[in-house]
Amino acid sequence: MKKKKVDLSSGALSVLASLICIAVGLIVGLIILYCINAEQAIDGFTRIVKGGFYLMPKGLGSVLAQTAPLIMTGLSVAFAFKTGLFNIGAAGQYTLGALGALYFALVLHAPWWLCLIAAMLFGAVWGAIPGLFKAYFNVNEVITAIMFNWIGLYAVNEIIYKGTIGDMYDMKTTKTYTIRSVSAGSVIPDLGLNSVFNTKSTTIAIFIAIAIAIIVYIVINKTTFGYELKACGHNKDAAKYAGINDKKNIVLSMTIAGALSGIGAGLYYLSGVAEWNPQVSTALPAMGFNGIPVALLALSNPIGVIFAALFVSHITVGGGYLPTKYFQPEIADVIIAVIIYLCAFVMLFKGFVVNMIASKRKNAADANAEKKTNDGKGAA
Repeated sequence: MKKKKVDLSSGALSVLASLICIAVGLIVGLIILYCINAEQAIDGFTRIVKGGFYLMPKGLGSVLAQTAPLIMTGLSVAFAFKTGLFNIGAAGQYTLGALGALYFALVLHAPWWLCLIAAMLFGAVWGAIPGLFKAYFNVNEVITAIMFNWIGLYAVNEIIYKGTIGDMYDMKTTKTYTIRSVSAGSVIPDLGLNSVFNTKSTTIAIFIAIAIAIIVYIVINKTTFGYELKACGHNKDAAKYAGINDKKNIVLSMTIAGALSGIGAGLYYLSGVAEWNPQVSTALPAMGFNGIPVALLALSNPIGVIFAALFVSHITVGGGYLPTKYFQPEIADVIIAVIIYLCAFVMLFKGFVVNMIASKRKNAADANAEKKTNDGKGAA
């Protein structure tokens, strides 16, 4: 029973540490708004904090549409973290996942679930490559993943944009064709959510993402496979000595991480949130990199990733409601960036809170001991 109590208090302290990061980030955001325009600062801050609730019900629908892919990229980074790897290649894997989803939808006119599987497989292959380099050539996965991010981006742009009218590229809009107009069966069903939120892109993607997060949690914490992956992450040499195939687990970890990112792209583009624009996509998708703060904020807990992704999406959507006459929407990104930076000190905050509680308990125990001593002397 004692052990269970310690685990619960540790989890509560982790949540408290993350909340401290969020609070400090919001305060810094308010200060920045005041520096830019003191008169409009409160209004701007209110819009950011309200997020999707500022424009109901459409805003909330936008938050849910943005949250689904963010959960997946957050899970991708968190899964790799759990196994001792840093998957900074989530953006590239997300890009390849987008290609898989778009190709199967726009060219093959496949049903949405098959397009989603294609996105998963494309992302998995791109994630496996850094894993293979890490396992068999001891090349740092960060270096390989960063290089393959850019290789993937420009390769996908070249495949989609052929300089002529193709099966995926629309010369009039300079984007890929709208999936709804080309292959309606490739769009993830909304089951009435679009009517509820008055949107065109709020689908069951959010429920799919939550279900996958729960599955990942079970795999990591309740299976032998998950135990082996974590063992390799904690101490590769000890795991190898215990008979665990460390090379296989490194490759599998990065492959699964890539698959999760690929699914994220599928959930995003197959929901019709946006179309891929190869002519201006010279920067890697922000959704891939935003998975890093989500994983950090959630302390790599798959269930925590759901709530962290909701928060980041909430703030991002709120930033989009800032009056552009006074502020830029990127202020929301600044707030998230501050929170990301502070997430590096989550363990420090956690240690501070633990020490503070321990100090109070020690003082209380000393006071009680002193009181008992004094009472004993008085009785004598």
